[in-house]
Amino acid sequence: MSTTNTMSTTNTTNTTNTMGRQKADRRLRIEAGPVGAAVRPRVALSVLVLVLTGFAGLVASVSLGTFAIPVGDVLGSVLGTGSGAADLIVHQLRLPRALTALLVGAAFGLAGAVFQAVTRNPLASPDLIGIAAGSGAGAVCAILIGGVTAAGAGTFAAVPFGALAGALLTSVAIYLLAYRDGTITGYRFVLVGLAANGALIALTRWMLARADIDQASRAMVWLTGSLNGRGYEHVQWAGLALAVLLPLTLALARPYQLLQYDDDTARGLGIPLRHARIALLVLATCLTALATSAAGPIAFIALGAPQVARRIAGTAGIPLVTSALTGAVLLVIADLAARVVLAPTELPVGVLTGAVGAPYLLLLLARTNRAGKGG
Repeated sequence: MSTTNTMSTTNTTNTTNTMGRQKADRRLRIEAGPVGAAVRPRVALSVLVLVLTGFAGLVASVSLGTFAIPVGDVLGSVLGTGSGAADLIVHQLRLPRALTALLVGAAFGLAGAVFQAVTRNPLASPDLIGIAAGSGAGAVCAILIGGVTAAGAGTFAAVPFGALAGALLTSVAIYLLAYRDGTITGYRFVLVGLAANGALIALTRWMLARADIDQASRAMVWLTGSLNGRGYEHVQWAGLALAVLLPLTLALARPYQLLQYDDDTARGLGIPLRHARIALLVLATCLTALATSAAGPIAFIALGAPQVARRIAGTAGIPLVTSALTGAVLLVIADLAARVVLAPTELPVGVLTGAVGAPYLLLLLARTNRAGKGG
């Protein structure tokens, strides 16, 4: 009798554990011919909520301001049936700015997710490890040498190429300096990046000190991180670049997920470690250059969006799509707050995100040290 009861209890426990694992592993399965995917319900719900929040933030950003526009008039202007005054404000001032904020925020969020996942370090954000500083230095060089205005009026095309060149050169230098004994650790990558960040900030200041006062002042506004004066040329550039870089990044989703484990595990599962890491870092660098060229080196978004997204989605790793959507939502809300909180005074959005990001960085450092993950 005792043996029977024990076996019954064991079977019940095993059945309960199996049902618990099945419940925990429950996924939504999507299939279209030979292509299929499995999505966790919480992840799908978080994506839906972020999309709706981003749309609400876009509408609010276009509607609110010194001259408030009813939501109906905003939709009318977008559909081509609005009044002249509303059309002017919507299409010349607010809508391009809000769309640029969404695209730039998505690029920063996605780039931050890749850097943090590949290096396995939550501090590996492009605005801390020198990638954004390198992109900014290249863009400032294009502004000063090419005579480009910070707002990009008429000659915006030179800024993205300068930002991309600066970001790529910086990432190559950091990778080579951090590479040792056939591998790269997140701790070494962050330390080298911090050193590069300081050197590039000093280089940028030296260029500004030797520049014409008018160009230097415009470049300083851009370096603060601002979406003021953004037009549809910025939306077209950012949208086209993101349309190319986002699918390429998602195509590397499997290596991206496996690189969040240790090197031995990723290598044992058949991932060409070095090539996968280089490909992802190049894509993240290009995303950083895209975002920086369109709005300047805006702080905190790339650092905070992946960590916020991971908590929203409830995943062990950092989700790519959720990180991009979180970055877009954070930046469009931050830009709206920068415009209306101290109205009629308008703050550059980089000032607001930096003020929010500084205490968050201290909190992240404290949590990382307590968890013993600083290295």
